[in-house]
Amino acid sequence: MEHKTWGCSSSEDSDDEVHLQNASDEEELHFSSGSMPKLQFRSNICTLKIKMGMGEVIEKNGKTWVSTGIVRSGKIYSSIEETLYLMELGALHLLDNGGRNISLTEMYEKVSSKKSGCCWKLFEVYRHLKSLGYIVGRHGVAWSLKSIKSSHKPVDLEVTEERKLVHMGSKSELSINKLFGELQINDLRPDFDVYIPNSRFRKFSPGDPSFLLYLSRGHLPSRAEIEALERQCGGIPLKICLVAEGRVSFFSFDKVELPVLP
Repeated sequence: MEHKTWGCSSSEDSDDEVHLQNASDEEELHFSSGSMPKLQFRSNICTLKIKMGMGEVIEKNGKTWVSTGIVRSGKIYSSIEETLYLMELGALHLLDNGGRNISLTEMYEKVSSKKSGCCWKLFEVYRHLKSLGYIVGRHGVAWSLKSIKSSHKPVDLEVTEERKLVHMGSKSELSINKLFGELQINDLRPDFDVYIPNSRFRKFSPGDPSFLLYLSRGHLPSRAEIEALERQCGGIPLKICLVAEGRVSFFSFDKVELPVLP
């Protein structure tokens, strides 16, 4: 087995899909090869649901949420890494349940505490991919319930459990709490679904990711671990990520058959 370095650098529609046709034209996202996307945001407001380990968007502007956050019963929820990333850009005001402003420092401390299925290195990976323009979502967490209903492909445990919740008609916050409150950052499973920049991306029909990403915890995984990860990918390419001293590196692996020497 040899590795290749991929890159490195520092309601139906009414319930499950939030329509953004009236989004402000003042927010634009431009991509150019090898450049950081130029972002122009209008401010959004989000309430941090501490017990759920994520934020509920209570006031949204522009097209930020077309490819950020998940949709449940007409509401948008953002993960810890999504929330912090938008706060760093100055695109999000975060409040606690009492309406108090939550500072960047407080969010840095929360991420460093390794709760809500996130840690600092995982956030660094997310921030790096977003800065390059990729669309990034938590692996095994559907963008919307409609995307689960319309899917006929094998899915992970989290999505399987969520599909059960769809049929049972469970409340959205119970589903969100189950998905994010119980995520473990040390599990041997992919961390992110990664899509190439796509202006036509829709949460109710996202299609297959370009690749799945696993953050290696301190060292590159063994061959057995890589094979275990690949079995969870359903044929979608897997990339391994390693973060060291703020440097984010990506690797992919191929199987090589060595010839038998005489």
